[in-house]
Amino acid sequence: MNIVVIDDDKLVALSLKTILESTGKVTVAAMGSNGEEAIELYRQHRPDVMLMDIRMEGMTGIEAGEVILNESPEAKILYLTTFSDDEYIVKALNMGAKGYILKQDFDGIAPALDAVMRGQSIFGDKIINKLPELMVPKEKYDFAAHGISDKEREIMELVAEGLSNKEISERIFLGEGTIRNYISNLLDKLELRDRTQLAVYYYTEVRS
Repeated sequence: MNIVVIDDDKLVALSLKTILESTGKVTVAAMGSNGEEAIELYRQHRPDVMLMDIRMEGMTGIEAGEVILNESPEAKILYLTTFSDDEYIVKALNMGAKGYILKQDFDGIAPALDAVMRGQSIFGDKIINKLPELMVPKEKYDFAAHGISDKEREIMELVAEGLSNKEISERIFLGEGTIRNYISNLLDKLELRDRTQLAVYYYTEVRS
């Protein structure tokens, strides 16, 4: 797995490089220290995953991520930060970041990279637990106006609860392939990129 590490603390960046490459599964193709470098290094190396700090002097990691994802929607960005500020959590989720974990969870970084490579979205437990209180819902949501069936509504709720396709399948007695189709249809109807954005949409637009 080729990654690029962006952190304005060079000692942290070097430590990450040493630890991650020692696993034998990760190659750090390049390192940068600000948002501008992140954009250029992504364009140059097209890494499997961009591991990026959020608060940096000049362009932030969030601002750089928005540029990268606008140019390359398939980009996988895993945010690594010492800050769990609410505004950053919401922005990272809404923009389509693949993960947001705290630097205190150092042992979880390598497994998080593996999970992101497998197409999962990774958010630390402390962050997941804050989602319901962060998302301000609307009073009433007209599912019919958006062409969403009762079954799609049920599946959306289960996705928002963090259940995997397998777990949803077992809960409502439908095949995993059928669940994938339902989720794909929901993403198309709501013009969303992935299940993480679907969960955010549920909390911001649906849940009362």
